[in-house]
Amino acid sequence: MTSTRSGTPNAKIFVSDHDSEGVIRQSLNDLGVSDAEFVTGNIETAAAALATQTSPKLLIVDVSGVADPVSRIDELAERCEPDVGVIVIGDRNDIILYRNLKNAGVVEYFFKPLVRDVVKRTCNNVLTGNNKQSTPRAAKLIFVVGLRGGVGATTIATNAAWYLAEVRQRWVMLADLDLYSGDAALQLDVSPSHALREAFAKPERVDKLFIERGRIHAAERLDLLASLESLGEPFTIDESAVLSLLGKLQQRYRFVFVDLPVRAAIGIIRVLHQPSTCLLVSNGSLASAREVARWRARIGANTPERRTLHILNMSGAPGSLPKAEFLRAAGQSPDIIIPYDREIAVASNRGITATQKCASLNQGIVRLLRDLMGEPEEAPRSMLSRIFG
Repeated sequence: MTSTRSGTPNAKIFVSDHDSEGVIRQSLNDLGVSDAEFVTGNIETAAAALATQTSPKLLIVDVSGVADPVSRIDELAERCEPDVGVIVIGDRNDIILYRNLKNAGVVEYFFKPLVRDVVKRTCNNVLTGNNKQSTPRAAKLIFVVGLRGGVGATTIATNAAWYLAEVRQRWVMLADLDLYSGDAALQLDVSPSHALREAFAKPERVDKLFIERGRIHAAERLDLLASLESLGEPFTIDESAVLSLLGKLQQRYRFVFVDLPVRAAIGIIRVLHQPSTCLLVSNGSLASAREVARWRARIGANTPERRTLHILNMSGAPGSLPKAEFLRAAGQSPDIIIPYDREIAVASNRGITATQKCASLNQGIVRLLRDLMGEPEEAPRSMLSRIFG
């Protein structure tokens, strides 16, 4: 059995004891898996390795002696591609642990000593695609809606996607739904294609191969779908086609960012009611404050599966309302504030390599992503200093 992922073994095994390694190795040999990679270690070793490596089809990790294995599984899942089958082995015969691990999306949990036939059967189900036990881990869907032109929504979307992919090592897709004047490709220094329009025009053709061929590889773990269509060929985005495409993308990526122009958002409001986070991006003007209130009302109150956040960008720029007046017009305080910095506007015209050096923007992006990932408000100082110098 050979791997379908170029240069990546079918199976990677992180195990701490020789007996378990022997059982797993023989089970995979019985299945004809000749390229399995064994590493002495546990789930923490696996998480560190997969931060910089492509995921295998089958991943076996050892949680023996690990204090909080369910949390470690959650951390590991963020490092893996969504279609990886994860088998967990450990030294605790605990039904509560078993249920929690299954709910976290693992294929199976085995406590030691391992039984060869059982291990072999489960590995075979994963490798042949016959596994029916695991619950796919849902990708996080994030819409970025600029409420007025020039408020910096695309800059926020591209920098957030890049940071997640390059710094946090997550698998990310960014889709720029402005088919005629979108800047996401320009900011990421890549060339747009026509794949996005084709996906909307012929949604029945969109499958894994279509995405593989149509995506634009912007970074190691960041892909982009962006088009720049002729102004003489008007095209209306169909809501059902958008829903279909997003469903396909969520099967492949951990985070799917959608840079959604407000004129397109008006016609696909059902899309914004998918389980997601919708980022309303404004500046500090009266017109923007009015639009924040209108769009919050249009989208509706937050639910357990869907919420809206307001990012006040370029706060304090010339023409901005005083804080109290903006709050009164918008109806509530912004969730994240990014101060005005003239260098950000200049840097955004030069692309992602320039905006990475803008401290106020980066600090806002870090706050946003901590929120999206459910992390504490304050991160260790050493992390920030390492990222931003």
